[in-house]
Amino acid sequence: MLAIIGGSGLAQLANLEVTGRLIVRTPYGEPSGALTFGNIFGREVVFLARHGYGHILPPHEVNYCANLWALHSQNVKDVVAIASVGGIRADLSPGTLAIPDQIIDYTHGRKSTFHARTDRAVTHIDFTHPYCEAMRQRLLKAAAAAGEPAVAGGTYAATQGPRLETAAEINRLERDGADMVGMTGMPEAALAREIDLCYATIAVVVNHAAGRGASARGIPMADINEVSQRAMARVRRILDQLAASWE
Repeated sequence: MLAIIGGSGLAQLANLEVTGRLIVRTPYGEPSGALTFGNIFGREVVFLARHGYGHILPPHEVNYCANLWALHSQNVKDVVAIASVGGIRADLSPGTLAIPDQIIDYTHGRKSTFHARTDRAVTHIDFTHPYCEAMRQRLLKAAAAAGEPAVAGGTYAATQGPRLETAAEINRLERDGADMVGMTGMPEAALAREIDLCYATIAVVVNHAAGRGASARGIPMADINEVSQRAMARVRRILDQLAASWE
């Protein structure tokens, strides 16, 4: 089954024909909300709002372990995560969609593994390529079929939040090789890898990162919602194509 994790700006899927909802209990606590089951073009899909259905959970308080485990418990194998980001690279202007291929993790203090129990052997995962390439290619093909341009690749810097970054921090991230910055990319991607979920992200650029472009003097917060709404309509069209072409 295909799962979609909605981020800021995508707390529900208007194109989902809902068939039911399920509250899942996990060994890792409560997920962000109930799982919503339904169909898109006849393809069975389950949706989870990462920040809750009133956008009440800030990035550093999301229970990523519970969210991924809840999806895994429903026989999910494939996950598309939607994430709002700030554009660091010059061509990643507001409204741009990207399918990143790398992550740099700057988060701290988040529960970031399913392998933390002291009565088990230490478990390491290969995270050389943090996103599932098969899903990345599906998303790029779906974007092309939907006529929606999407940047292929890019490095996502995952910061702690909930505050946005300083201009100096963005300069540092750029020196480190980051192209975009968000707050929810980790540990979500690593947890998905630990339980063998094929996971990839659609990154939605909703603002220039601090000190860049229109955010040179400060991030225009009032503009983000409008940009996000327009971009999420494009994301839904990509998800429609993804579901319609699923084999």
